[in-house]
Amino acid sequence: MRILALRALGLGDLLTAVPALRALQDAYPGAEFAVAAPAALRPLTDLAGCGLIDAAPLAPLPRAANGADLLVNLHGRGPQSHRVALATGARRLIAFRHEEVPETAALPRWRDDEHEAARWCRLLCECGVPADPLRLALPAPPLPAAMAALRGATVVHPGAASRARRWPPGRFALVAAQERAAGRTVVVTGSRGERALASEIADRAGLPGAAVLAGRTTLADLAAVVAHAGRVVCGDTGVAHLATAFRRPSVLLFGPTSPARWGPLVPPADASRHRVLWAGRSGDPHASAPHDGLLEIQPGAVLAALAALPG
Repeated sequence: MRILALRALGLGDLLTAVPALRALQDAYPGAEFAVAAPAALRPLTDLAGCGLIDAAPLAPLPRAANGADLLVNLHGRGPQSHRVALATGARRLIAFRHEEVPETAALPRWRDDEHEAARWCRLLCECGVPADPLRLALPAPPLPAAMAALRGATVVHPGAASRARRWPPGRFALVAAQERAAGRTVVVTGSRGERALASEIADRAGLPGAAVLAGRTTLADLAAVVAHAGRVVCGDTGVAHLATAFRRPSVLLFGPTSPARWGPLVPPADASRHRVLWAGRSGDPHASAPHDGLLEIQPGAVLAALAALPG
């Protein structure tokens, strides 16, 4: 049996779909299972025990995706993603109902007010596949030998996909400086495009140049650094979901998006590992300036949250 899950989105999107992927693996043991997602995410699909078919958002899927016995659309509510899925000729489709796609008329309805991980598990449950949204954990990848000194480090990740979700660099620098003063190794992570931001924060915090990992790590390296971190400080980003997946203590700063939608969804025993700071107001997550609620979060609150983390 061949099963394909469509989730051709980003890092955080894939990680919030892990409980649904695990449910499908459990429901169909022995099936050939793959996720249609960007090839860059392969290190994480490997950790989840899934194959990967390279796919771009809403683009036609390659021939390798054709003819699955079951295709589960974990991409969105449709109709565009539904049409991408149907074009593969899958024998059965699990997806949310959309009025423009008659093939989905008998399928579950979309709800706007669900946590992202819970949403896809509900879709499966209503289609006869038991799923537990708390199964977000992934096995920790090994830390490369060249990065052994970073075990237990504080990871500061200042970037985000939009300015609306980026806490000011001066505040990140204050937090990084305090972590350094407490005797902790501190690294600043990010993409190649965020290297200047990371360097600015490191300079202002008095960190050495080697502390700037932005633009110098693969996704596999970044995942390993987070998996072996002592603590993580970041906004509403994919790195926050890595901290959840690897059960690393974290302080997460939310701005325009409610943590009830994208925050850590963990068993009660793990709740103390993650401190979520949010002013309680939502807004446009794609805006060109930091959200007012995010700016209400002061460095003192972040430092207090770090001090309250276990271990």
